[in-house]
Amino acid sequence: MNAVTSEMPGTPGTPGAQSAPERPGSPGSSGRSGTPAGPVRSRLRLAPVYAALVVLAAVAVVPFVWMLATSFKHGPDIYTKVPSLLPLDRRTGEWSPTLENYSYVLDISGFGQAFLNSLWVCLVLVPGKLLLDAFAAYAFARIPFPGRDRLFVVLLAGMMVPTITLLVPRVHVTQQLGMFDSPWGLIVPNLVSVLDVFLLRQFFRSLPAELEEAALIDGAGRMQIFWRIILPLSKPVLAVVTITSFIFHWNDLVWPLVVLNSPDLYTLPLALQQLTSQWAGRAYYIMAGASLAVVPVVIVLLVFQRRILAGIAFTGLKS
Repeated sequence: MNAVTSEMPGTPGTPGAQSAPERPGSPGSSGRSGTPAGPVRSRLRLAPVYAALVVLAAVAVVPFVWMLATSFKHGPDIYTKVPSLLPLDRRTGEWSPTLENYSYVLDISGFGQAFLNSLWVCLVLVPGKLLLDAFAAYAFARIPFPGRDRLFVVLLAGMMVPTITLLVPRVHVTQQLGMFDSPWGLIVPNLVSVLDVFLLRQFFRSLPAELEEAALIDGAGRMQIFWRIILPLSKPVLAVVTITSFIFHWNDLVWPLVVLNSPDLYTLPLALQQLTSQWAGRAYYIMAGASLAVVPVVIVLLVFQRRILAGIAFTGLKS
C-alpha cells in the first residue's frame, strides 16, 4: 500500500509529486514581476496629448498673465524695446509694481460704481432666471398638458432667430413698461432663457419617474415634488445654469449699451468700454480695469469647478 502511494504523482511530500505550474507574474515565477506594462504603455501613448494640452493651456493663460502684469506697471515702463512680463523699471531694471492704476480706475473713472451695478444686477437676475427656467422646464418635462411638445418645439425654433434682430421689439417693450434707463430694464427682459429651459428639461426627464409617482401616491402636490424631489436631485445642472448665466450677464455689453443712458447706471462692460475710449493710449489703466472685471468670473470658476464638471457629466440629453 505504501509503495502504491509513493508512486502516485501529485501527492504532496512524495518523490513523484509534481508541483502546479506557476502563473506568469506570480511572486514565485521566474518571469517579470512588478508593475504591469499595460498602464505604462497607456501613459506613454497619452504623453503627446498631455503635452499638447499643456501648450494650449499656456497659450490661453499668457494673455491673462500679461494683462495682470501690465496693470501693475508705471506708464513709461510699458514702452520698452524688449517687452518684459514683470513690472520692472525700464531704466534701472528693478522691481517696481504700483497700485496707482487701480486707484485711478476705482476712484476717478467711476469703475467702482459700475462694478457694484453689475454685481447687484447679477445677484437679482441670476436667481430669478434660474427659478423661472426651472418652473418652465418642470412643466415641459413632467406635467402633461395639451400641445406641450408642439409648444416646446416652437420655443426651440425661436432659438434660431438671431438675438440682434430682437433688439428693436425688446427696446419698445421695455419703454412701454417704463423700465428704460433703469436696472430693471436689464433684469426683467432677461429673466427667461430658452436654452436654459432646454437643458433643465432634458435633465428633469432623465430622473426616475418612480420617485414622482411614489410622491403622488403619498399625497404630495406638484409644488412639493418640485421643491423636495426634483430640485435637490438636479444640483449639478442647476449649478451649470447658474454659473453660465452669471458669466454671460456679467460680460454682457450689447443690451446695457442699448437700454442705459445714465453713466451712474453703467455696468462693468460699459465702464470698461468708456475707459478704453477715453484712455486708448494708456494701456495700464485699461489693463487694471480688465483685471478687476475678470476677478469675479475667476472666483466663480475656481469655487464651482467641480460642480461644473459634474453638471457636464450628468446632464444627459435624453429624448
